[in-house]
Amino acid sequence: SGIPEVKTILLGSDIKGFLTSRALLATSFGLCLAVGSGLPVGKEGPFVHIACIIAKLLLSLPLYKQFRKNKSFLRDTLSAACAVGVSSTFAAPIGGVLFSIEVTAIYFPVRNYWRGFFAAVSGSIVFRFFAFWFADERTITAVFTTKFDRFPYDAQELLVFLLIGAFSGLFAALFICLHAKVVELPKTLNFFSVKDLKIANFLYSLLIVIVISSLKFPHLLGPYMGLPSKEVIDQLFDEHSLAQQDIWKSPNIFASLFLYFLLHFVFTAFSVSLPFPAGVFVPVFTIGATFGRLVGEIMLALFPNGIHSDEEIGNIIPGGYAVVGAAAFSAAVTHTISTSVVVFELTGQITHIIPVMLAVLIADGLAHALKPSFYESMIKLKKLSYLPSISGFYKGHHKSAGEVMRKVEFYIDENATIKHISYLLQNSSLLDYPLVTSNSLNLIGAPALKVDKELMAELMFSEDDQDYPD
Repeated sequence: SGIPEVKTILLGSDIKGFLTSRALLATSFGLCLAVGSGLPVGKEGPFVHIACIIAKLLLSLPLYKQFRKNKSFLRDTLSAACAVGVSSTFAAPIGGVLFSIEVTAIYFPVRNYWRGFFAAVSGSIVFRFFAFWFADERTITAVFTTKFDRFPYDAQELLVFLLIGAFSGLFAALFICLHAKVVELPKTLNFFSVKDLKIANFLYSLLIVIVISSLKFPHLLGPYMGLPSKEVIDQLFDEHSLAQQDIWKSPNIFASLFLYFLLHFVFTAFSVSLPFPAGVFVPVFTIGATFGRLVGEIMLALFPNGIHSDEEIGNIIPGGYAVVGAAAFSAAVTHTISTSVVVFELTGQITHIIPVMLAVLIADGLAHALKPSFYESMIKLKKLSYLPSISGFYKGHHKSAGEVMRKVEFYIDENATIKHISYLLQNSSLLDYPLVTSNSLNLIGAPALKVDKELMAELMFSEDDQDYPD
C-alpha cells in the first residue's frame, strides 16, 4: 500500500525514489498484474501512490515553476492527490476526501478542503464515465447499488448490529496482528535458504500466489471462491437470501459463508504482505460484508417472518447486515469513521444509516484500544520515519524530555577550535551538533557541520598544533 509512505511524506519525511516516473510505471504495471492474478487485494493504496506521483510530475511543468520549491504547496497538492486516489477507487468523492484526511493527515488545513473535493469529484466523474463507456453499465449509478425497503430493520435488530460492530473490532485487531506476523514470516523461517533477497522474495511470492490461486479454484471448495470481488459484494448486499442462489448452497449457505470469511481473512493477510502494489480496503470490505451476511442469514433462519411479523417493516433483510459488517470491519482495520460515508455512496442508500454509524463507532473504538491501524502498523513494519500520536493514557505521557531522550556524546563548546570540530567529524556521524556555552553548558544552537574536506585540511594546516582537551 502507498498510503503509509504518503502519510510520512506529508508529515515532512522524504522517501527517495517514491514519487518518480519510474515508480509510476512500476506501480501501475504491478497493480494490473496483482489484481489480474485473482489475489484478494485492493487498489486504494496504489491509486493514492499513482495520484501523488502524477501530482509531483505536474509540478515539474513550466507552468508551475514558481511553486516547485514551495514545500507547503507540495503538501497541499499531495493531499488533494490522496483524495483523488481514494475517490477514484470507489467513485465516492465525499467519503474519499474524508477517508484520505483520516488516513494520511494529522494536521489538515481547511483551505485544502475545496481543492480536495474539486479533485475528488473530477476523478470520480471520469472513473464512472469510463465505466459507463467501456463496461456493461446502462447508466451512471452507485458501484454496489442496493434496493432495500423503506423500513429495512426492526428496532430490536440494533442489538445485533452492535454485536457486529464489537466483533468487527476484535476481528480487525486479530487481522492486524496476523498481518504483522505474516510480514516477518519469511525472515523467521528463512524460506528456500536463498541469500539473494530479491530471489527469495520472488520465490516466496510465487509460492503464496500458487497456494491461494489453487484454493480459490471454483471446482475445489465451491464456485463462490472464484468470483471477483465486485460480484461477491453484489450478491452479499442482495436483499434476498443466498439460499435462492445455487452458487452458495454447497454444502449450505452458513458453511459456505463461514469458509469464505475464514479463508479470505487469511488470504488477505498474506496477499497484502507480498512485495507488490496492493491495497487493503476492498478485501477487508468484502470480509466484513461476508461476516455481516452470515449473521444476517442466521437471523433470517431464526426469524423467517421477521421479529414482529409487522407488514410495514417486513422480513429481516440479510443484505443490510452485510452492509453494516462491511462498514464496521473496514473502519476497524483502517481506524476511520468516514468508511460509513463511503458505504452510503457505494450503495446509493442511507436506509441503514443508524446501524452503520453505531457499528462503525463501536468497531473503531474497540480497534483503537487494541491495536494501531493497518497503515500505522505498516509504517512500523517498514521502519518509516514517523512520529505517532501519543494518547493521554500512555504510561510515559507525563515524562520529561530528559527522561526519554538519549544524552549526546559530542557537543561543541563556544570556544572550540578547528581541531575540536575536525575531531567531531572524524568520530561522529551526526549532522547536527549542540553548540553550548563554556561554563554552564546552556544550549546556544545546533549548527549543521557540512565542511569541505579540503577546506578543513587547509584550516588544520594553518592552525597551531595543540592537544585535545579531555
